[in-house]
Amino acid sequence: MLNDIAALEALAATYLDGLHEGDAAKLGSVFLSTSALTQAVDGKVSITPCETWLERVAARPSPKRQGLERDDHVLAIDLVGPDLALLKIKCAIPPRYFTDLLSCLKVDGRWQVAQKVFMTETR
Repeated sequence: MLNDIAALEALAATYLDGLHEGDAAKLGSVFLSTSALTQAVDGKVSITPCETWLERVAARPSPKRQGLERDDHVLAIDLVGPDLALLKIKCAIPPRYFTDLLSCLKVDGRWQVAQKVFMTETR
């Protein structure tokens, strides 16, 4: 169990580093190829394949390059079972602030994000 928590903490760190650095390869390394990002936009569900999102990340200026300070942290790690976990994460690219729920599966001994469900607030 402690090894799983440490592995999930490392996954979260890679995810947050990848977001801040705008590093699509780093982000892609923690997602299953079949994953998608889901959110509600104006009361309608929007689903984006992970590959499409990673292309967008690679094409936009990174928060780091823009000189934005990091504002991210892990709120919770819930080890649901031996092969299922949920990470709750806060992060920001001002003026947008995100809450991400990362559903993770342990596949072939490695934790990866199977699905990202998130919300965005603009401040």
